Amino acid sequence: MAGVTNPPFRKLCREAALEALPADAPAAVPGAHAPAGLYVTEMITSRALVERTPETMRMITPDPEEPVRSVQLYGVDPATIAAAVRILVAEDRADHVDLNFGCPVPKVTRKGGGGALPWKRDLFEAIVTGAVQAAREASAARDREVPVTVKMRMGIDDEHFTYLDAGRIAERAGIASVALHARTVAQYYSGQARWEAVARLKEAVTTIPVLGNGDIWSAEDAAEMMRQTGCDGVVVGRGCQGRPWLFTDLVAAAHGSDRRVTPGLREVAAVIRRHAELMVEHFGEEDRALREMRKHMSWYLKGYVVGGEARHALGLVSSLAELDERLAVLDLDQPYPGEAAEGPRGRAGSPKQPHLPEGWLASRDVDEELRAVLAQAELSVSGG
Repeated sequence: MAGVTNPPFRKLCREAALEALPADAPAAVPGAHAPAGLYVTEMITSRALVERTPETMRMITPDPEEPVRSVQLYGVDPATIAAAVRILVAEDRADHVDLNFGCPVPKVTRKGGGGALPWKRDLFEAIVTGAVQAAREASAARDREVPVTVKMRMGIDDEHFTYLDAGRIAERAGIASVALHARTVAQYYSGQARWEAVARLKEAVTTIPVLGNGDIWSAEDAAEMMRQTGCDGVVVGRGCQGRPWLFTDLVAAAHGSDRRVTPGLREVAAVIRRHAELMVEHFGEEDRALREMRKHMSWYLKGYVVGGEARHALGLVSSLAELDERLAVLDLDQPYPGEAAEGPRGRAGSPKQPHLPEGWLASRDVDEELRAVLAQAELSVSGG
């Protein structure tokens, strides 16, 4: 979700969710309660946050209307992650910190990070324990302790599962909840998520909430995952790409309503236009904002009859004026196309051989040689 879940898109998703709240729903409490879910930042590199690189500081700047500010951190060094948590909490930059141990991207896993890291149990334990302790200490001047949560994958591949050990370690460390993307690193985003793993994690972790992630494309999927696994809630990633109104459906379903959003193309075009306006406001540069919008076009238009030439043109917009011109030529009277607009989105890809530091799988613990590699990995990261 890098480059996707920035403040403009999170705002659209949160607003869509709030539309579905019943009149008697509890109000939001800044810093403590978000009645329509949490909307988490893109993955923030802990080293870049500690170095306060300008782009990273922009990435953690929330929408002022966001009641609970959730920041997702990545790193491989316990001390650096703890320092990043202290900055977020002591400087009142976050109300919730989520540690990412689920990323399967080679540039992350080859440094021992993301979905590869829980294989090293001592390193994982040091990170989650240090992060919780840092949040606890830095919360002393606040009116409540800032919770730290974990998101992870099942493991590196089917011969190297890590999620049950990691879940128990996180629980003992004081982590507030654990979320499981029910795929391995090797699966990347291919195939089907194995929801039965979420059920096994729920059985193993009994004192904190367990959240399920993977193949949540609709409110019905979320309800079915919770029914099958007994998990306490769900985490949505690719399912909301080009569909911020998915959160309307999810919140409605959570409150027992069968309301579902089925936008015609004119309504979709209006959301695209507003998304672009928010991006311009966020980045302060129209050209950059519209370049960042390009990736969203195919997701928004999935299932609608648009045509290859028009899709290509929308994928090259560089100004709001161009966007207006290219949206205006579409058949905006098209109704919602139903199933064609739903289901999987984004690039699923195919299974991949995980990229790992040399010797990573030889032991479940970190030796001195690997410690040096990990320290260098942290130092080599810059800018978000």
